[in-house]
Amino acid sequence: MRQLWVQVPNGQGKKVLSIAQAHQGVNLARFAVIDDKESQELVLINVSNKQIESLLNQLENIPHLHVTLIPHGIIALHPPASEAPEQIKEVQERSPIEIFLAALQSVGSWRGFLGYAGLAGVVVWIGLFTNTNYLLVAAMLIAPFAGPAMNTAIATARGDLTLLWRSLLRYFVAILVTIFVAAALSLIFGQEIPTSLMLTNSQISSVAVLLPITAGAAGAINLMQSERSSLVSGAATGMLVAASLAPPAGTAGMALSLGRMDIFMGSIFLVILQLVGINLSAAILFRFYGGLSSKGARYDRGKKWVFPVTLGITTLVLIGLLNWQFFNTPNLERSSRAQRATADIQQVVRDNPLVKLVEANIRFTRSNIEDQNTLLCILYVQRGSEVTLSKEKISESLTSDIQNYIKKVGYDVTPLVEVTVFDPPEL
Repeated sequence: MRQLWVQVPNGQGKKVLSIAQAHQGVNLARFAVIDDKESQELVLINVSNKQIESLLNQLENIPHLHVTLIPHGIIALHPPASEAPEQIKEVQERSPIEIFLAALQSVGSWRGFLGYAGLAGVVVWIGLFTNTNYLLVAAMLIAPFAGPAMNTAIATARGDLTLLWRSLLRYFVAILVTIFVAAALSLIFGQEIPTSLMLTNSQISSVAVLLPITAGAAGAINLMQSERSSLVSGAATGMLVAASLAPPAGTAGMALSLGRMDIFMGSIFLVILQLVGINLSAAILFRFYGGLSSKGARYDRGKKWVFPVTLGITTLVLIGLLNWQFFNTPNLERSSRAQRATADIQQVVRDNPLVKLVEANIRFTRSNIEDQNTLLCILYVQRGSEVTLSKEKISESLTSDIQNYIKKVGYDVTPLVEVTVFDPPEL
C-alpha cells in the first residue's frame, strides 16, 4: 500500500476523495492549504499498489494537480479492528509508474556511476591478478552493471526509446571503463602472462546463457515486488546480474593488454550474452507481469512498436550468439567440453582391465600453440593386482586408448595425455 498527497485547487478536494473511494482508498483526509498565491486543498490517500496507475489516470483531468507519491510501503489500519491482521497481509507488487520512475532516477549522476565502474575495474583486476576469488565477489557488489541492464529491459517493456538509448549507453560505458582500468593496470604493473584465475574465468560453459536469463528474471521480480514482500535484497539480485559481467570485463581488459585475443573475444562474448539474456527475460516479465505498457499515468512517450521490435532483435541476437557458441566449438564451451571429456576418459580407464582409476585431471589449456585446442589429460592409475606388464607398457596402452577414443568421438582437440601408474603397497 502506498500513500499519495494530492494538492488541488480549492473546491476540487471532494472530487479527489470520490475518486479515491472508488479505488478502495482508506484512511482518507482532506485539509485546507493556504500558500502565497491562492487557497488549495490537500488530500491524503492510502491506496493499494495495483490501484495507483488507474487512480492517477482519473486524477489527471483535474487542473493544476500536484501529486506526491511516497515510494515506501505503509500500514493503513482501519475499522473494524478485528481485521487488522488481514489488512496488513495484503502486500502487492509495485505499480508500473513506480517501477518506471525509479528507473529514470537511476540514470542521473554520471560521476558516481563512472566512479563505481572504475573501482570495480580496480578490484576485479586485483582479484584476477592475485588469484583471489573473494575479490571477484567484492567487484560484483560494486560494479554498476545491474542498473543499466535492468533499465534497458524497462525501456523495452515501456517502448521508451529515450530511456533505452541512455541505458545502453551507460551499460557499454561502464563495461569500457572497467576494461580500460584493468588493461591499464596490467600494463602499469608489467603483467606478461595470464593468471590461473583469468584462465578459469575465460572457460565458457554451454549453459552460460541460463545465468543472464535467470538474473534478468530475478532482477525484474525484485524491482516489481514491494519492499515488505521481497525475501531477497536488491544488492543480492544486483550481484547476480553482475556475476558474469565484472570478471569477464576485467579479464577482457587484461587479455587485451597481453595481446591474447582468444581470451578477449570469449570475455566480450559473455558481456554481450549477459545483456541480451537479461533483456529478454526481464522485459517479458515487466510487460506481462509488472503491467508496464507504452502508455500509462503521467507517461505518454512510449511507442507500441518498440517492444515487439526490440524483443525480436534481442531474440535474434541471442540466437546468433548461441549459434556462434555451438558452431565454434570447443572455443566457446570449453568448460562443458572438459566435463564431458572427463566423464568419457574415466569410462575408458574403467573399461581397461589393466588398471584402476585413482584420479583424473582433464582441462583445456590456453597455450599459444597455433591452430590447436589443447586438452591436457593427467591421470593417476593403479596397476591391477594380477597384471604383470611394465608401467611403461601400461601407460602407453592407456594413452593410446584415450587418444583414439577422443579422435573417434570427434572432440576436435589435441589430447596431450600423461599417465602415472602406481603399484599398491605390499601387505
